This record gives sequence, C-alpha cells and structure tokens, in this order.
Amino acid sequence: MTRFSKISGPVDELEIVLDDDDQRDSEGPDVQKEEAAIAQALRRLATRAMGLTGADIERVVREARLKARREQRRLTYADIESGIRGHRPQVPYDVRWRYAIHESGHAIVHHALRLGSIKGLTIDTNDGGHNALTFATGTPDTVEWYGRLLAMLMAGRAAELIVLKTVSAGSGGAEQSDLARATRIALDMEQALGFGGRNPLLYLEHKDPTAILSRDADLAKRVHQRLEFAQARATEVIFERRAAFDRLVRALFDAQALDGDAVMDILAPTS
Repeated sequence: MTRFSKISGPVDELEIVLDDDDQRDSEGPDVQKEEAAIAQALRRLATRAMGLTGADIERVVREARLKARREQRRLTYADIESGIRGHRPQVPYDVRWRYAIHESGHAIVHHALRLGSIKGLTIDTNDGGHNALTFATGTPDTVEWYGRLLAMLMAGRAAELIVLKTVSAGSGGAEQSDLARATRIALDMEQALGFGGRNPLLYLEHKDPTAILSRDADLAKRVHQRLEFAQARATEVIFERRAAFDRLVRALFDAQALDGDAVMDILAPTS
C-alpha cells in the first residue's frame, strides 16, 4: 500500500505503546518527535476506522492487545491497522473505483471553495465511502456561502458524471444522503433563510420536505434549479482542478483511506 505519512521510516514499524505503566523519564527533541509521530499515526488510524461503530473499534483494540500479549510484545500500529482491515468488507474493484471518484469530488470542491479543512477520506465501508470535512468558523452564512455548501454536496455526483458518465444511487436514497441534505438546504434557502425567489421575508417552517415539494410544483422547480446550479458549479471546479482530482482518485483507490495530511499533499503540495 502506498504510504502517505510524513513519519520518517516505515510506518508499520512505529510502536504505539498503550500500556498505562509506560512512563517517560525525559523530555527533549527526540521525545517530542516521537510523540508527534505517534499522534500522526493515531490520526491515520482514526481515518482508517471511519464508518466503524464504537463497538467495532473496541473489539479491534481488544483483539490486537490480546494478539500482542500472546506474542509477548508491545502493541504496534500494524496490529491496530490489521485489525481494522479485518473488519472491512471486500469491496469489488469497480465499486471501489466509483467510491474513490465520488469522495474525491467532495474533497476537491470543499477545498477549492474554501469551506474548511479535510480530516480524512475512506472508501472501504459497508455503506460506501465516507469523508470527514470540517467547516470554517466565523464565516457569514450568506446566500453565497450556502451556494458553496450546495456545490460541495453535489460534487460527488458531478464527479461520477465527469469520469464514468453515469451516476449511482449513492448520492441519494437515504435521509442523510447528499441529495437529501442538499434538497433540505435548498428548501431552507427558499422558505426559511430569507433567500427565496418568492416571498423571501416569510419564514415557513417545514418538517417534511417531500410532502411540501410534492404539493408545490413551483417551489420544487426553484429548489431543483438551485441543485442544478450547484452541480454545474461543482463540475466546473473539478474540471479546473482535473489533474489534482485524478491524482486524489488514484491515491484514495490504492490506499482506501487517506488522512487529511495525505489529502492536502495532493491538493495543495508545499513544494
């Protein structure tokens, strides 16, 4: 597997000591360097574990500890990573490729539109890919900001259309899907946030977007237009950054999980 960590030397040889009785007797550059390396390794493990439940992770750590104790040695990074991989499904090649395209689309638009930071991406879970994205604080929630947010949500679908010329149901079909979230936001823009094309000063609460959009054809049209514009904007961003997008897709497909540093090495290399 391609390594993207900045830890010098093979990451798999890094010892992560979790024993409570481990004490450090001195402080200095070497200790600080080791602690930084361990912190980065733990962030990578957190990325690898995206999509697992708390019970899954507890089981992984318990099994890895038992294995290390049976072999009379300390717990290592490789033990935990191997345990996490053992709880991952075997995703078919073509499905994994689509997941990599979809999640890379979200990531590159999120970064390009300056929405916040990227903590990690993974594509080897039972329910598809996952992304850990944060949003910058202190940003005014203007109509322009919501437009960028919609573009990011539609970017997975846009990426699939660009590369594969088809889309999967991965963008929709569930209450927390990309399409569902984007639709609710676009509907809020029309009815609750003061950005609507009709009676923008009215605050109209809605608890069931499906019901209200099914009854009001004009409202549904305006919401759909916002989503179409967002998808077009995402498409434009991906085309503008196609080289970086392609690199990210390949890296994510090969590694199956990338932490934020690895993603940024591709999207915004320092050298």
